[in-house]
Amino acid sequence: MAAASPQLILPRSGSRTSVRRRVSRLGDRAAFTVVLGCALVSILTTAGIIGVLLFEAVDFFREISPLDFYGGTRWAATFDPPSFGVLPLVAGTFLVAAIAMVVALPVALSAAIYLAEYAAPQVRSVLKPLLEILAGIPTVVYGYFALNTVTPVIRIFLPETNVFNALSAGIVVGIMVIPLISSVSEDAMAAVPRTLREGAYALGATRLEVATRVVFPAALSGILASIILAISRAVGETLAVTIAAGATPRLTLNPLESVQTMSAYIVQISLGDAPFGSIEYRTIFAVGITLFVITFIFNLLSEAVLRRFREAYE
Repeated sequence: MAAASPQLILPRSGSRTSVRRRVSRLGDRAAFTVVLGCALVSILTTAGIIGVLLFEAVDFFREISPLDFYGGTRWAATFDPPSFGVLPLVAGTFLVAAIAMVVALPVALSAAIYLAEYAAPQVRSVLKPLLEILAGIPTVVYGYFALNTVTPVIRIFLPETNVFNALSAGIVVGIMVIPLISSVSEDAMAAVPRTLREGAYALGATRLEVATRVVFPAALSGILASIILAISRAVGETLAVTIAAGATPRLTLNPLESVQTMSAYIVQISLGDAPFGSIEYRTIFAVGITLFVITFIFNLLSEAVLRRFREAYE
């Protein structure tokens, strides 16, 4: 009688499917854990920064009245007697940011319109990366460019200009934010449906009319958001303004004079000009929380603009 041949037991397809499902679930859980961890790190970091600023700022405002701080017109934190009126720092910050926007907006929006509506695809693929290179230049380079190149040129036409002045600082900050405005605005205009352009051309509109009266209004939410973000970027700029604008806290609207911004003052005190734990040292956190609130308001305004003017197309 012949011996029975051994049977080959094959795994059932159902078991293989269940194994794959378990592996897939484990992968999903691992990915969820990693993503959640990254989100928590960013949230906790932000909360930690706010907590440190608030903790030190509260100690500062226990000694200095918030009314004197936000209503005073003289800033001399390291002098004797000291004065803690932050308005000169706020005025210097917004003066530089305003000059930056005057410089950046015409150039950036014109570049965005050209890239979105006029440039050939091959030209756009070359010009847009070249324009965005400006965002990769270190800010300290912009500062010395302002001090050694921009200011001497300004003094040719306006000899009364100080060596350190708000005008040259605002010009280089404007150059710095050009890529931000132009890139975001060009993306917003490129997202406008082609059918809107074709309809305008069918009605006899020129390319300039299509760009300025059809595409630009349709992309207005993205353009306004880019402008607000650029203002926030200009308000928070540090190194270039520290080098070019000087360190003279002055309540003035004259761009030819030396001014000091909030971020520049923080850099000055952080270098060791005030003893650790002193009231002068705590001004870093009072000014820092003020700057944080200003930039946070600009970010909220950007979100509100996006929601208010967003256009939905099918």
